Amino acid sequence: MVSETTNSHVYPKANEGGETASVAPNPSFPNMEETVLKYWDKDDTFNKSVERNPSGDHSQNEFVFFDGPPFANGLPHYGHLLTGYAKDVIPRYQTMKGRKVNRVFGWDTHGLPAELEAQKELGIDSVDQVKEMGIDKFNDACRASVLKYTNEWKDYVHRQARWVDFEHGYKTLNIPYMESVMWAFKQLYEKGLAYQGYRVLPYCPKDQTPLSAHELRMDADVYQDRQDTTVSVAVKMRDEDDAYAVFWTTTPWTVPTNFAIVVGADIDYVEVRPTQGKYAGKKFYFGKPLLSKYEKELGEDYEVVRELKGSEMAGWRYWPVFPYFAGDKAESEGNVPGPEGYQIFTADYVDTVEGTGLVHQAPYGEDDMNTLNAHGIKSTDVLDAGCRFTAQCPDYEGMYVFDANKPILRNLRNGDGPLAEIPAEHRAILFQEKSYVHSYPHCWRCATPLIYKPVSSWFVSVTKIKPRLLELNQQINWIPENVKDGQFGKWLANARDWSISRNRFWGSPIPVWVSDDPKYPRVDVYGSLDELKADFGDYPRDHEGNVNMHRPYIDELTRVNPDDPTGKSHMHRISDVLDCWFESGSMSFAQFHYPFENKEKFEQHFPADYIVEYIGQTRGWFYLLHVMATALFDRPAFKNVICHGIVLGSDGQKMSKHLRNYPDVNGVFDKYGSDAMRWFLMSSPILRGGNLIVTAEGIRDTVRQVMLPVWSSYYFFTLYANAANGGAGFDARQLRADEVAGLPEMDRYLLARTRRLVERVEKSLDEFAISDACDAASDFIDVLTNWYIRNTRDRFWKEDANAFNTLYTVLEAFMRVIAPLAPMEAEAVWRGLTGGESVHLADWPFLADEQTGEATELGRVLVDDPALVDAMEKVREVVSGTLSMRKTKQIRVRQPLAKLTVVVEDVDAVKAYDEILKSELNIKDIEFCTMEDAGSQGLKIVHELKVNARAAGPRLGKQVQFAIKASKTGAWHVDAATGAPVVETPNGEVALEAGEYELINRVEEENAAEVDASVSAALPTGGFVILDTVLTADLEAEGYARDVIRAVQDARKAADLDIADRIALVLTVPSANVADVERFRDLIAHETLATSFAVKEGAELGVEVVKA
Repeated sequence: MVSETTNSHVYPKANEGGETASVAPNPSFPNMEETVLKYWDKDDTFNKSVERNPSGDHSQNEFVFFDGPPFANGLPHYGHLLTGYAKDVIPRYQTMKGRKVNRVFGWDTHGLPAELEAQKELGIDSVDQVKEMGIDKFNDACRASVLKYTNEWKDYVHRQARWVDFEHGYKTLNIPYMESVMWAFKQLYEKGLAYQGYRVLPYCPKDQTPLSAHELRMDADVYQDRQDTTVSVAVKMRDEDDAYAVFWTTTPWTVPTNFAIVVGADIDYVEVRPTQGKYAGKKFYFGKPLLSKYEKELGEDYEVVRELKGSEMAGWRYWPVFPYFAGDKAESEGNVPGPEGYQIFTADYVDTVEGTGLVHQAPYGEDDMNTLNAHGIKSTDVLDAGCRFTAQCPDYEGMYVFDANKPILRNLRNGDGPLAEIPAEHRAILFQEKSYVHSYPHCWRCATPLIYKPVSSWFVSVTKIKPRLLELNQQINWIPENVKDGQFGKWLANARDWSISRNRFWGSPIPVWVSDDPKYPRVDVYGSLDELKADFGDYPRDHEGNVNMHRPYIDELTRVNPDDPTGKSHMHRISDVLDCWFESGSMSFAQFHYPFENKEKFEQHFPADYIVEYIGQTRGWFYLLHVMATALFDRPAFKNVICHGIVLGSDGQKMSKHLRNYPDVNGVFDKYGSDAMRWFLMSSPILRGGNLIVTAEGIRDTVRQVMLPVWSSYYFFTLYANAANGGAGFDARQLRADEVAGLPEMDRYLLARTRRLVERVEKSLDEFAISDACDAASDFIDVLTNWYIRNTRDRFWKEDANAFNTLYTVLEAFMRVIAPLAPMEAEAVWRGLTGGESVHLADWPFLADEQTGEATELGRVLVDDPALVDAMEKVREVVSGTLSMRKTKQIRVRQPLAKLTVVVEDVDAVKAYDEILKSELNIKDIEFCTMEDAGSQGLKIVHELKVNARAAGPRLGKQVQFAIKASKTGAWHVDAATGAPVVETPNGEVALEAGEYELINRVEEENAAEVDASVSAALPTGGFVILDTVLTADLEAEGYARDVIRAVQDARKAADLDIADRIALVLTVPSANVADVERFRDLIAHETLATSFAVKEGAELGVEVVKA
């Protein structure tokens, strides 16, 4: 590509105008990103990047990514952005590695979220109002609402530099998608995995539809604290005089349908008789461990009549609490509850954590319902669809369940109302009532408290395929790894059948037609539009005559029941629609309209190579993809999955619009840019499943620690390269393999570290460990900017071609490495360096050929040199240890010091870098010695033991004081085998354990006077540094001269001078420092390129700079 530069310099070789036209020292990253995004749009870079790699035979060369579909009826938030970045990083990387990666966006469009949004917009809040309005009009409103924010979504996704194909995106409301879903339902039905059942499910009174178990487990805030009243009801036993069994419940509204009581077979129960108060003479059965909770009601001197096991109580009978299902008729065969009602049974879910140890059974609990069914007790639902009492309980008819609690309690307390119809000698007693705060499930869509209610629903029989679900899970690579057998594995192990029917309007219809006459029963299940047409003469069509599978049009397909000889009954579709999770769980095949089209295409793209969403989807999308794939294809749906943690607001709470506890997304884009946000999120523990607090500071720090240093190294390179050859510039190139051996050590060190960078990032991204890749890049940024560039500036100044070509080679490879992690900055820098079309159309910097394993040209340039790297790392340790000692002693780096002593094992390796150490640390003289020689050099090594009394106390007790004393007197040694210190105490030797102590090794001068004038520090990988901190007049004078140089350099920058410009310098200096400046006149002139230099006296330092 031809250079588009307008200036005469070499760099940037290509630019997109705006921020990228020249290389500024402090660019606006947001503006730079905007120019890059415009360039990509114009150049069609994304599509080129997909098309450049072939699919291969049978799509062998494709890397398959499935996009979890979001709802477009709300704006994207940080959670979506985070997932979006993770969805972008891996495909970019795989594309650079030569794989073809199609990335198709999906939209989740059906279900309750859409309906609730439409209800809000239409100002209606009940199911009846929807029916009055007309299902067709309501569903039109849903369709409009659900794609309301698609353009905002596209803008966000574009701005975050997430490459994805919107054009070919699937929507769950498209007819081809819905037909595949219909096919899937029929497949499950024919395999015996879809059935209709009547069972207790969490049910939302407001939305009037059941939820499935996984919907209660996805987010923490489904469970919220709620205050209710618990009641302990004493029911009168039939076969023992004046005896009562006391049951407990948190839902008084269920007491009118009490049909049985259960106890634990092995739990101890007691029969007690109060001797005073209103219950004197009566007998009550309680769980023995819970008796103390009822002492107030029982009075002081109650007598324990007997103890017994729960198993002995099985079969006991009692009188009903309420009259609605009482009497001979109710207790006869075929009626509610029938002959088996009002008995005590045993069950294994009874415990003695709270309550009485006797558990009330009504048809509003899953366990209860199973028990009633198992014992042949017939139950009934006394609530309507809105959870109000029906005429079966006339006294409470029309009351909402929670509103009925008070009147029910009042009647129980007073024995009036319906209880008056029960003969006094059979009447139950309200034994105790208490206020109770408990965690209660609320609807995740509308926040209404849920009711557990018996409903007729269609289910997928997950329990039948559970063993296979668990087996296939073992083939999936989970990141983090512990999710496989932890959160996901446990969820699978406890999975229940999945309720898939929703008594709603906007969704994929359940394709089941039933006869309307029970005398001639028939069920038809359909799996395609053509099957419908064959039986009903046409496809379902809307008012315009277009094929439309939504309600009400699909409901209009009816026909005469072929099994009815009278010809009077008809087949009608059941009115339910599918749970929208059934549809998102079908995306792997439904996006291809499988099996009606793309049969081979689907089979070659299944399972997916990679998916990513937040950890809650282990109970949502991940789970349902896995269920559908196992049930239909007997395979997992995906091979690799990242489940990330949750993004929290700046206060550590869940992000909420209402708390305004997070920085505005667009504000962050406009202030810091998207690459900074991408890096901040991708480098955090959130990708290892942890949670992350998002703050503007965190993103700002990323700019400072990552974005700017990367740009600065590019700026440094172009600054010197453009100034070289008298301003004509130096056009750098990639090093050749035969040049490497002859390069200076600093260059070879950087090449070795670059090789290690490529290896580490490649390994990390191959393993989907994105944050590890960021860590490797951050380490490398430190090496590049704070070590290599700092220590080779003078070679660039001298226009050393090796230095230029080394830095060019490294920067070019480095940009390819971070292209997936900072795609826009990498693009601007890489194009500026190379003039190429795009870093995202370049190959990964392979060190070896993937097929043959032979080293590539780059692999022969980036040579590892372990001995050199080890030595250089040791030198960097010495530098950082010494700099931190300077900091502790508050001695600035510009202040020269006389001497540093370095004590290390391999003196020669470090000694070679004597000059670097002197210039980096500003030290006149460096002495080296080994540990063995330390003594003869007038040094002594001091081992100190510090005992952590707080940590050791609980284990050692009083011995701690002896241990501390021993540590101070030196009465201790280190155990050679364990490395742990052993202290001597009056009671013998005691070994300390990890965490109870700290071992500190110091080095000191033998001479006491010198000890005070020096400071020492241990090095992380062994050895010590000792810094002489004495300041002589000479040293102080030179320190002042160096401060002056710094002030002049700042003045040169402020005057916007070029790095090669010579200057005329005038200094104003306080009288006390004039001699210092005169003494170091040559140094100051040399360092600041001053051709003339005048000194005036004044109150404080002043600098005047003019171009010479």
